[in-house]
Amino acid sequence: MKAIVHYEYGSPDVLREGEIDKPAPGANQVLIRVRAASLNALDRHMIKKKAPAFLRAKLGMPKNMSVATPGRVGRDVAGVVEAIGENVTEFKTGDEVFGICPGSFAEYACANESRLVLKPQNVSFEEAASAPLATFTALQGLRKGLIEPGQKVLINGAAGGVGTFAVQIAKAFGAKVTGVCSTDAVELVRSIGADHVIDYTQQDFTETGLRYDLVYDLVWQHSWSASRRALKPNGKYLMAGGPASANVIGFMAREVLVIGLSSFSDRKFMMFMATSDKGDLVIIRDLMAEGKVKPVIDKRFPLNQAANAFRYAEQGHARGKVVIYVE
Repeated sequence: MKAIVHYEYGSPDVLREGEIDKPAPGANQVLIRVRAASLNALDRHMIKKKAPAFLRAKLGMPKNMSVATPGRVGRDVAGVVEAIGENVTEFKTGDEVFGICPGSFAEYACANESRLVLKPQNVSFEEAASAPLATFTALQGLRKGLIEPGQKVLINGAAGGVGTFAVQIAKAFGAKVTGVCSTDAVELVRSIGADHVIDYTQQDFTETGLRYDLVYDLVWQHSWSASRRALKPNGKYLMAGGPASANVIGFMAREVLVIGLSSFSDRKFMMFMATSDKGDLVIIRDLMAEGKVKPVIDKRFPLNQAANAFRYAEQGHARGKVVIYVE
């Protein structure tokens, strides 16, 4: 079968379409005929350089790459169940599913039953594939920020892959949402439900004099002192994602600094990294089925142009998600 692989770390130039063996599902796994997958910042970071051992194990990456065990890319997936393992009880052949599946940039991929849910009929494969990792970050982050109905919430980076979901999920929770984005994305962010939109090229949200119960910052462009100005007393400032140069060690170091600064303030600063959770995937599925969350897709690339998808995403101008489709 065809799959996107790499044998070294570096730029998107290391990615290639290769022929590898079609996988067979383990006892608790589902073999998926992939229809679509989507690109996340995690995928871009993982091809740049070798991740720490603990992270490679967690992400199902090979200890050492070779012709027999190349590096694989992709984690979000949507497709049709081709076969099931002997212990699988939730799915059957022919079911349309979506969720988390390492190595999803391929014609076929195996995923654990515990990381998949049925795809709603009113949601396309591409829309479903765009959701998992980004919605985990949006939903779990807002939950960590203790979002409540009626609160004033600001999403910085509202037009990105996570941001477009965060705006809609915050609205579903009953919040009054302000989105921050560039000029060319203002109408998009307004169209997905933001009550107010700030064009960062025209105005800095930390200097407007407005205060928020929760700021969810997906960009990290402001100092602690500037960020503090955007919060109400006892407000919360949550950071996730970050600039393309961010790495695991840098993320952890900044988390220590932020927590330390928060201990001297009534305004709380927090860092956040999402985890895969089937219960949350069910919540997202239901929100999409009810029309409360509508994935925003910026561009679509065929499987054999995956490297171009990475290059496009690295430019930092994507509005919503970048999707890979498998014909």
